[in-house]
Amino acid sequence: MQIIKLDATESTNSYLKAMVKDSVVGDFTVVLAKRQYGGRGQMDGKWDSEPGKNLTFSMLKKTKMLDLKQQFVFNMAVSIAVYDTLKALEIPRVKVKWPNDIMSGAYKICGILIENIVSGDKLKSVVIGIGLNINQTEFPGNPKASSLKNQTQKDFDLEKVFNKLLQNIKISIAKVESENYASIYEDYQSNLFRKGLASTFQNPNGSNFSGIIRGVNNNGKLQVQLEDDSLKDFDLKEIKLLY
Repeated sequence: MQIIKLDATESTNSYLKAMVKDSVVGDFTVVLAKRQYGGRGQMDGKWDSEPGKNLTFSMLKKTKMLDLKQQFVFNMAVSIAVYDTLKALEIPRVKVKWPNDIMSGAYKICGILIENIVSGDKLKSVVIGIGLNINQTEFPGNPKASSLKNQTQKDFDLEKVFNKLLQNIKISIAKVESENYASIYEDYQSNLFRKGLASTFQNPNGSNFSGIIRGVNNNGKLQVQLEDDSLKDFDLKEIKLLY
C-alpha cells in the first residue's frame, strides 16, 4: 500500500483521480491530506474540515471489472469498516445513515464519497473518499456535525485511527472480492440509522411525508414503509431524511 501525504489539496478524491488518469496507480494507493480546501460530499455538498484535526483521505481500489449493478456493495463495505473502527474506539451510538454517512447519536461524524471509474458496463475501479471528524470541536453553520472528541471528551491520535481504519477497510473489501455480499449486506442493514423508527422525509419538491425505514434493497435504494403500509424504494435524489 502506497500512502501519499499532502499538506493541502483541493480534494483528495480529485487528486487521486487525476493520478489515475495520468499514470499507472497501484491498488490500495492512498492520498492523505492535512487540509482540503474544496472537499466534497454526496450530492455536490461541501465537506469542511479544520486542518490537522481530522482525517481526510482517498483510496483507490481496483475492482476486477464488477458489474455496475454491484457498485453499492462498496458503499456498504466501507461504511461498515468505518462503523467497526468507531465501535472499537467506543464511540457512542454509532449508526450508518443511508447511503454512507456515519452517525454518533443524532450527529454526523463521518462522510464517505465513492466515485466510480467505469469501462463500458463494468466497474473498473473506485475512489473511496473519507472525511472523519476527530479532534475538531466547533462546526460553524453545521449544527448536526460532531467529532470523536465532542462525543467522548477525549483526544485521539490521528495516525492510530488512520491505521486502524485502513486495516478495517481492507478487511471489508476482502469480503467484496470474495463475493461475501450476504455478510456485508447483513452488517449494513443491522446498523442502519433510524431503521424501524417513524421518521420524516422530504421529496425533491420540498414537501414532507412520514414513513418508517425498513432497509435497503440490493441496488442500494432505501426501502420506506409509507403511511398506507405500502413499501416504496427511493434512490438518493428522490428522498431526504429529516432528523
